[in-house]
Amino acid sequence: MFRVHGTVAPKEFWRWDKPTQQIWERFVDLRYRLLPYIYSVSWQVTHNGSTMMRPLIMDFPSDPRALNIGNQYLFGPAIMVAPVTQPGVTNWDVYLPGKAEWYDFWTGRREAGGQSVSAAAPIGIMPLFIRAGAILPMGPVVQYAAEKQDVPQEIRIYRGANGAFALYDDEGDNYDYERREYSTIPLTWNDTTGMLTVGPRHGRFPGMAKKRTFRIVFVDENHGNGGAETEPADKIIQYAGNQVTVQAKNGF
Repeated sequence: MFRVHGTVAPKEFWRWDKPTQQIWERFVDLRYRLLPYIYSVSWQVTHNGSTMMRPLIMDFPSDPRALNIGNQYLFGPAIMVAPVTQPGVTNWDVYLPGKAEWYDFWTGRREAGGQSVSAAAPIGIMPLFIRAGAILPMGPVVQYAAEKQDVPQEIRIYRGANGAFALYDDEGDNYDYERREYSTIPLTWNDTTGMLTVGPRHGRFPGMAKKRTFRIVFVDENHGNGGAETEPADKIIQYAGNQVTVQAKNGF
């Protein structure tokens, strides 16, 4: 947030000290990196009546401990957010619902579901966990949404369960999607075979890039973590709208 409305004191970004600005900048950059994910989830809200901000009970109705947790939520289907609401703490208790594993977004460490963990929470880190089976598309750090349209996108795969995600795109600055001028690319992860399938593209829109470069990353501890771009990617594919499959390397 750049500004909190309803208070007397000004809250613009530049009014804060440098350390605070650096924290905000980290999360603004992360927000821009997550635009492919956010835009795709927003399409699910528009098209299928989904929900961007989800209480845990929506995805884990059979987990009794998830019923009364009011300080964690899912941001789309993949990311669980645990905001720190007390000052001066360096660790924060986070409940990991369900039976599948969860990944610490910042470190890649895997934790079993159905337990509480103490997540690192210094002043510059908000605990974020990614559920096993998630497919998380990420773009570059940009200064505005349309700055870099045709650059490679990073596709992070969080192994441990099967997963699927529909990567959505359109012109980005009008309502032509209401006339079916948009595209979706189905992404499917088979955890048993270790196979990622980038399915045939559906739809089109004016100005759509005919070819895309996807940097595939199989997340592990110290690989594919945090907001920075992952180097090196595990696989780079050139996608022209036809189905492509990617096999995870041995040992993953």
